[in-house]
Amino acid sequence: ATDLPERMALGLDLTLLAFIGGRVTPNFTREYLVHARRPEKPARFTHLDMVSIGAVAFASTFWALLSQDAVAGWFLILAGVLNLVRLSRWYGWFTWREPLVFVLHWGYGWLILALVLLGCAALGVGLPKEDAVHALTTGAVGVMTLGIMTRASLGHTGRQRHADAATIAMYALVTCGAILRVFVAGTGLPTGLVLGAAATCWSGAYLLFALVYGPYLLRPSLDE
Repeated sequence: ATDLPERMALGLDLTLLAFIGGRVTPNFTREYLVHARRPEKPARFTHLDMVSIGAVAFASTFWALLSQDAVAGWFLILAGVLNLVRLSRWYGWFTWREPLVFVLHWGYGWLILALVLLGCAALGVGLPKEDAVHALTTGAVGVMTLGIMTRASLGHTGRQRHADAATIAMYALVTCGAILRVFVAGTGLPTGLVLGAAATCWSGAYLLFALVYGPYLLRPSLDE
């Protein structure tokens, strides 16, 4: 992310994830908790949610324009903290028995990590900016996209919305790929080896999706 158009695109990704992820995650969580007969319910959309989304939009725009400015770094970190509070109100830890729902919380957690790491990079501490950017792209975007793709594919083909072993493997692979790519410098292993492993895991997750879910999407829905 060395020039303005790239940073603007990344900022838009941050904002869209905060907005869309912040709508579907609590909604699907509420549906799951009701079905599981749990008394906890995710908080409804309130002023805190609006402020959290606005903070991401403002901080990412400021960062796109002035990526090396310390003020941009603090704005990004503040946006991360606000969204951490937001995430904590959705009771995601009660969804661990259903990875199809839990993965959305996991993906939103990557968004928060990306905001904090980008903020720290702007302040000159922590990971390099290039690695922090991958917390957004391979982490938040990769995990959240795969989570929504799997859920939507099952629902729209008339199948039970439940993560089987293959789906869980997809989530594990995309997560491993993101972790390896973001924290490549901290592994102590040859960079090329770690990057190759990261690319293999991350790409493998989406290849597995195509192999498993492709036939579902090419055939008539079960409820037709």
